Amino acid sequence: MTLLSGPPHVVTAGVDLLREALDAQAVPTTPVDWRPPLPGTAGALARVLADPRRRAANERAVHRLTSSRPLLVGVRRASELLDLPQPMFLHAGPPLDWERASGPMRGALIGAMLLEGYALAEEDARARLESGAVRLEPCHHHRTVGPMAGVVSPSMWMFEVRDDVHGGVAYCSLNEGLGRVLRYGAYGPEVLDRLGWMDRVLGPVLSAAVELAGPIDLRALAAQALQMGDELHNRNRAATSLLLRELAPYVVNAAPGHAAEVLRFVGGNDHFFLNAAMAAAKVSADAARDVPGSSLVVAMARNGTDFGVQVSGLGDRWFTGPAGVPDGLYLGAYGPADANPDIGDSTITETAGLGGFAMAAAPAIVRFVGGEVADAVAATRSMYEITLAEHPAYQIPALGFRGTPVGIDVTLVARTGLLPVVNTGIAGRVAGTGQVGAGLVSPPVEAFTSALLALAESALDPFDQ
Repeated sequence: MTLLSGPPHVVTAGVDLLREALDAQAVPTTPVDWRPPLPGTAGALARVLADPRRRAANERAVHRLTSSRPLLVGVRRASELLDLPQPMFLHAGPPLDWERASGPMRGALIGAMLLEGYALAEEDARARLESGAVRLEPCHHHRTVGPMAGVVSPSMWMFEVRDDVHGGVAYCSLNEGLGRVLRYGAYGPEVLDRLGWMDRVLGPVLSAAVELAGPIDLRALAAQALQMGDELHNRNRAATSLLLRELAPYVVNAAPGHAAEVLRFVGGNDHFFLNAAMAAAKVSADAARDVPGSSLVVAMARNGTDFGVQVSGLGDRWFTGPAGVPDGLYLGAYGPADANPDIGDSTITETAGLGGFAMAAAPAIVRFVGGEVADAVAATRSMYEITLAEHPAYQIPALGFRGTPVGIDVTLVARTGLLPVVNTGIAGRVAGTGQVGAGLVSPPVEAFTSALLALAESALDPFDQ
């Protein structure tokens, strides 16, 4: 009766025509930004939303993700940490073979063949890879993440990150810097020389320094870096400086003869912390895996051909779609025609509430990936619509220290039609080119809709309980 006797209140949704007509008559309205679910998902969405396990499962999964405390506990060779029978390489993204590999992925694999001595020349390396003689497996299948091509070979040194709360472990290789580097598909003499120095000097020195320093709290460093203007994917200047401050005294103690060159290399590479951030995000997301009924995304990854996601309640299955070409800024004379489709495991940062999801904390990022400061803020705000929580440690000063949006929910993606925001480097499409730019990219909607359909197939019927 109150509804009938009180003043009318109008809620408008959809097109603005009705709201505008009522505004013209001075009728108060409450506009609602409503969108229909993604085409073809209504039935599956209803079934997943009705799964009696979903709410509790998602609460458990996102709590495990946000309560993780990643610690840097070591720097060790991949051959010590991973099962890499010769010849075998890990790579970024979902499973891939040589035939479907993009230019930068092929370039990185050729470079790894030369680095490990599995081939003496480019032609020999290419022939062996084409023949299938080299085994290729995703980094994610080995508790590992790799930026861009993400190729990991036995001699490479890795960050070892352990979750102090849930006990998981994750690994990521050391960052080479920007430009013509292996992870962008370059494999010339300067690339191999740099990797050789990293093998002989950088890796052993950092290993000794971390051992002397003891565990380093990466979550605390990332949280502080967010309040200093980083977003921990394409801007890591503050985080790298903070890590360098932690390690510098121990580098000097561990290897005084090499301290200057090691500190100069790390200090001159603003992206050095990225790889540690990736391993931290990986171990956090892995803590949320394998919760039956959960629709939480625990991995997003690209191999230069496919973009894939994994979901907590669906085990290790990949759901994929074609990787898109980023839209952004290009270096020198490069342009969109030179760009390879999106590549790399670094979207694990967005999966854990960093990167594109935290761009409001890093207004300077727009100078690297394009757009305006307002676009960065809008990107972060939109991600609250497809996530389950706000991260308790990762806070954004510009939003009143609101926690970053974290915990991508497949059902929310389907209900809103919003896709995760990803900022990324751009690799040249021709093997051996290296980096050509940086920008923003949208994941393929098919990856999320196929995951939703799989969740619907495994959903429990509430009337059977």
